[in-house]
Amino acid sequence: MLRLILGGPGFHDMEFKSVGEDPATDQYIKLLFLPEALERDPQAHSLLDLSRPYDMEALREQLPTEQMPVTRTYTIRHVDHENAQIWVDFVIHGDEGRAGVWAKNAQIGDAISFFGPGSGYAPRGDTGWHLLAGDEAALPAIASALESMVEEARGIAVVEIQDASERQPLNLPAGMDLVWLHREAEFSPETTLLADYLAELEIPDAEVQVFVHGERAQMKKIRRVLVEDKGLPRKGMSLSAYWAHGRIEDQFQAEKKTPLGQIDPD
Repeated sequence: MLRLILGGPGFHDMEFKSVGEDPATDQYIKLLFLPEALERDPQAHSLLDLSRPYDMEALREQLPTEQMPVTRTYTIRHVDHENAQIWVDFVIHGDEGRAGVWAKNAQIGDAISFFGPGSGYAPRGDTGWHLLAGDEAALPAIASALESMVEEARGIAVVEIQDASERQPLNLPAGMDLVWLHREAEFSPETTLLADYLAELEIPDAEVQVFVHGERAQMKKIRRVLVEDKGLPRKGMSLSAYWAHGRIEDQFQAEKKTPLGQIDPD
């Protein structure tokens, strides 16, 4: 995982979110990238204004849909109001992926633009017990949530990662337990551990606030575990997919509108 610090005059135009009176801890932004073929085309650069921030309306009038800038979604790990900066953590998969490769090669002064932020979750101070869980993609939001909790907070955070080298030092209340699950392999349906761990987890008889995010197929399993097996109310849960195994984000986002992409059954 690689952390980039982003700042600039655009920071002061951002509208940071809250849930009720609490600052949201799962604030996400959609980074914009030109398709690689268009980015490498000198003729396109001579004919179009491809400088950032992109004029999306003008580009829609000049480009077919498949050549428009694509989005990649990332959670803001931390908002540094004092220095007008945000921290964004990227999972790097070698030379694969659009955003990861950009982050790996980024230099001071490079520009990036994005939509957002959006959000939907903040840990409530009056909750009896917190359940936070996810894979690497959810780690920034889980870490942000833990840091924002009241000192009296109780519960557990379960984070699945590849191995011990990917652990991060996290600040959390004394009443919150932190469990790292090591796959000892890259993610696959065969190596993932999260759903099975949550199936065996004892949840107290209390008001439980749930934040669980990660790979789509696992989120479907975990919804069944928490709602159908353990009887937790689905309403109020922050439980959704951040990504889908074997899909790039464009496919993943398109499938959200289909039965395959939905976490809850009809």
